[in-house]
Amino acid sequence: METPLYTPSTIQHLPTLPGIYKFYNKKGVIIYVGKAKNIKKRVSDYFTSSKVHNLKTQRMITHIFSIAYTVVNSDYEALLLENNLIKELQPRYNILLKDGKTYPYLCITNDRFPKLIITRKTTPALGKYYGPFTSNYAIKQTLETIKKLFTFRTCSYNLSESNLSKNKFKVCLDYHLGHCKGPCQSFQDEASYQQEIEQIEELLKNNFASVKKVLKENMLAAAQLLAYKQAQRFKEKLDVLDQYQSKSLIINPMVGDLDVVAVISDEHYAFVGYLYIKHGAISFTQHRVLTKKLEEEVADLMPLIICELRSCSNSTAREVLVNIPVELSMEPFAIVMPKIGDKRKLVELALQNALLCKKDFLHKKSNFQDKPNLTLLKLQQDLKLKELPYTIECFDNSNIQGHCPVAAMVCFKNGSPSKRDYRHYNIKTVEGPNDFASMYEIVKRRYSSLIKEQAPLPHLIVVDGGKGQLSAAVRALQEVGICGKVAIISIAKRLEELYLPHDTLPLHLNKQSVSLKLLQRLRNEAHRFAIEFHRNQRSKAALHHAWEAIPGIGPKTLDKLLQKFGTPKAIQASSMEELAALIGQAKAKQLYDFLCKKEV
Repeated sequence: METPLYTPSTIQHLPTLPGIYKFYNKKGVIIYVGKAKNIKKRVSDYFTSSKVHNLKTQRMITHIFSIAYTVVNSDYEALLLENNLIKELQPRYNILLKDGKTYPYLCITNDRFPKLIITRKTTPALGKYYGPFTSNYAIKQTLETIKKLFTFRTCSYNLSESNLSKNKFKVCLDYHLGHCKGPCQSFQDEASYQQEIEQIEELLKNNFASVKKVLKENMLAAAQLLAYKQAQRFKEKLDVLDQYQSKSLIINPMVGDLDVVAVISDEHYAFVGYLYIKHGAISFTQHRVLTKKLEEEVADLMPLIICELRSCSNSTAREVLVNIPVELSMEPFAIVMPKIGDKRKLVELALQNALLCKKDFLHKKSNFQDKPNLTLLKLQQDLKLKELPYTIECFDNSNIQGHCPVAAMVCFKNGSPSKRDYRHYNIKTVEGPNDFASMYEIVKRRYSSLIKEQAPLPHLIVVDGGKGQLSAAVRALQEVGICGKVAIISIAKRLEELYLPHDTLPLHLNKQSVSLKLLQRLRNEAHRFAIEFHRNQRSKAALHHAWEAIPGIGPKTLDKLLQKFGTPKAIQASSMEELAALIGQAKAKQLYDFLCKKEV
């Protein structure tokens, strides 16, 4: 049971029992979760002046406002609780853990004639689960191998005794291809079908010896009966099984079930290599990059990592091999740091995977940070811009003969859409179809707002249109005082001409240029966004026009009805009492009588 909150000045009253502790900031948000053999001693260490803490820990301590704890029975229970809370709450100063339960599994269902299905959800009532598999490719390869070795149904028929006796079903293509023996028409009995399922289970458990034994016995029996074609098919299945077994990385059948965890770290990250050995074969692998928040030591992270990885792979191994010593006792399994032999080789293999994970991560990170977007570099070169156009904003108008005039602005950052920065505009000051005046209004509104909010300006502004639209946008920039501070161009649709301020002739880029293709993407995205908004506004206006003709229903009443019911059909389907509760008895009666007489 969790105790009331403590403060840093009352930590002397904390218990000396094992459990977890939680640090809260002033807003009541959990910023750190930790485990401890002795809660009082561990929490006190944070506030002891003689302790030397790194800068991140010192920063965390300044934000601690209150403390809570939960007592458990053992160190291992504390570890499990800490692991679950970190994944659920993701506190700011904890190492980042992600729930790994979205890996695919193979499930043998509990049907009368079981099926094999791929699923990412584990519901024990559905059947037996095998996995998890590291990727969709791995699980599909396994399923293909099983299809080559055994026959089973893929249909969703309810093969109950009563349904089979009524002969309700017919065999499908799988029967004619030899992938199924037709239990839906009683061509295969339940006992022989179940034998095949049992062999599939042995294969999924990596128990290759028993599967090989059955296949060899069937091959020899067929040969003795002079059924050589059938014997050849069993021999081919043995070859398929041998090939699959060679890919499953058999280590040594004598080592049994093991977890192998190797961790290396630097100042900011921990890199994990994990192997799950089942019946002497590597059945699951995973690489992880964990972000360190408080420069934790690897030895402190290892118990938490082991707990998380075992949960992810559903491991029941009684032994965990590691590359660094772990002092924590973690029953019901033992943590071992082997020095020699096959087990040491497994640790070295996991360590090699962790090192490769580190190399790949740092390589991708350096590429992302050090190499600018080549398309933006080309655009900067083609337009002779002073700086790289990392942020580009593009404007477009939309109306039908001046009806429902709207505009839209889309934003690209680093060459990709930044949809959180998209904006819609209703044209307020322009009457009739006047694209130039509309462009002037929205550009002025956009950058007046940014200047008022002291928000960063884009590196490039793109206007959909020709010289006229560009001139209107430039005039707007002059009035808000940023003309010349931000580059601006316009792109005309017909010949893909680019117009720059104060240039009388347009600029033509190569049709295959990546710069032009980026500008076309911007223009097309702005056009799509504006058209979509215009269509919605037009539909809304038409709806209001139709419903406002109803006696007693004005715009405010209609908005209230739509907010409550969602659609006109839902309003029509509502009762008199529901309408009266929302808009009053008199209006509700007028509306209800009208809806009963006419279809709106």
